[in-house]
Amino acid sequence: MFTFTSAFSGFSVDDTDAAKRFYGETLGVRVSEENGMLTLHLPGGRDTLIYPKPDHTPAAYTTLNFAVEDVEAAVDALTAAGVEFEHYDGTDDKGIFREVGPTIAWFRDPAGNVLSVIQAD
Repeated sequence: MFTFTSAFSGFSVDDTDAAKRFYGETLGVRVSEENGMLTLHLPGGRDTLIYPKPDHTPAAYTTLNFAVEDVEAAVDALTAAGVEFEHYDGTDDKGIFREVGPTIAWFRDPAGNVLSVIQAD
């Protein structure tokens, strides 16, 4: 049924202007806007829709993972840009988790959605 269609993911925010600034300026992602919604143009052709939702509740899971070659360098750069990293059991002082699986660090967008930088293979 879906063999000849395209697909994309999406998630909600409570403030598209704040999201546009965060994704476009802080993270450096190319962002376009149409009909009150944003599209993140991610590397590899993986566009992601961001749509406004007045009663938005942040997702309880990681909505977007950014694969990077050096998580520690990415955390340092994002911290310098004002991004605060989450601290969970097993994360170090910078918020980097290195115990099991790939090295990863989580942070939130202005709407509270959880994002990560994750070590690329």
